[in-house]
Amino acid sequence: MTTVTSQEIAQFRSQLADDPRGLAVLDLIEDCEGDLEDAAMTLAIRAGQEPERANSEWLDALARKWRAVICEQEFREHLLNGSVQQMMEYFYTMPTFPKILAVPVLIYVIKKGVNNFCEPLDLLK
Repeated sequence: MTTVTSQEIAQFRSQLADDPRGLAVLDLIEDCEGDLEDAAMTLAIRAGQEPERANSEWLDALARKWRAVICEQEFREHLLNGSVQQMMEYFYTMPTFPKILAVPVLIYVIKKGVNNFCEPLDLLK
């Protein structure tokens, strides 16, 4: 289980103050007592997806699916600083990305460690 603390939720709220969708997702994470995977599964079901794995495995698989985009250098720098705003804006322009899941995916990557998450791609360079 990946837990997001109240302090972390407050930090993300300040970054996403102008993003009602992002704020609603943070509310749900808070309602799930900071359980990021539980919140992500709830959002996925709301978005019409039918996850067939355990919560933690499903969120990890979704994040890995988008690893090439998330780990682009311009976004990685922001994520390393704990900032999700620029990456969120980019995800919102991608028609194939489930926008309601942008916040949980990015928080998951930050919590797991951006460099650790991106390491498999770095090894290919």
